[in-house]
Amino acid sequence: MGEQSSGLAANAAKRSRGSGVRGAAATAGPGAAGRAAGSAGKAAGGQRSESRTALVRRARRINRELAEVYPYAHPELDFEDSFQLLVATVLSAQTTDLRVNQTTPALFAAYPKPEDLATADPERVEELIRPTGFFRAKTRSIIGLAAALRDEHDGEVPGTLEELVKLPGVGRKTAFVVLGNAFGRPGITVDTHFGRLVRRWKWTEETDPDKVEAAVGALFPKSDWTMLSHRVIFHGRRICHARKPACGACPIAPLCPAYGEGETDPDKAEKLLKYEKGGYPGQRLNPPRSYLEAGGRPAPPLGAATGTATGADAGKAG
Repeated sequence: MGEQSSGLAANAAKRSRGSGVRGAAATAGPGAAGRAAGSAGKAAGGQRSESRTALVRRARRINRELAEVYPYAHPELDFEDSFQLLVATVLSAQTTDLRVNQTTPALFAAYPKPEDLATADPERVEELIRPTGFFRAKTRSIIGLAAALRDEHDGEVPGTLEELVKLPGVGRKTAFVVLGNAFGRPGITVDTHFGRLVRRWKWTEETDPDKVEAAVGALFPKSDWTMLSHRVIFHGRRICHARKPACGACPIAPLCPAYGEGETDPDKAEKLLKYEKGGYPGQRLNPPRSYLEAGGRPAPPLGAATGTATGADAGKAG
């Protein structure tokens, strides 16, 4: 973990040498970096109000920084087509993407098409998806949506929000995951990580997912929405944790109004990093090549050992 974490810190320092607070923080050492980040946090949303223009600029700068940190950001569900992505996203409710990815290979091997799943024995499906939790309700949803695809859409996943949300078990979040990643149509995915980070960054104070979607969407060009969602979720899973964010290892600390809520000591913060940033396996059994080339490691199959307790804990973080 130490070597990869050190590389992260070094890369963050390189990006910091551009201008303003980040440049000062990079050249003045960890103590100055913390003071700079704290000052930036106050300016960003702590002690004085932020104009709309300043908010838009800060939000877009955060997105640009995240694009450098996570050039390989992607949906963390394994899928080969829109049907698999739709089913996997429904199964991901109240569980980790890792658990879904470990479960779906057997499910899709048994029921590769909507027509197959639509006529499946519910008890058999329940057994296959049991590891994802809430397996009875999820079985009803995925068999129901498969039947709807067969009967109403000629076995094809529809490519519009209006049609997707009419399917059993499919809400706006699931629909935007499918639209953005299977059809290339921009959408913001407001999951737990996305919601808490945009509130932590003072992009919005809204808690209702639909209102969060509208508020954040107004800060960015529509073309940015899908990748923005991936980057924010990646950051929330790897660095900006809910209970103990790794502030001291965060490359966007100077732009964050919540800097200091977590561990600010760089060495201690590096030990909190997860997945590829901490040197541990990711969530996908079959991740994109760009992820592997950046040092990411595939997740283990269901029942396989992760190799370290920390790696297992990272998987639970979802």
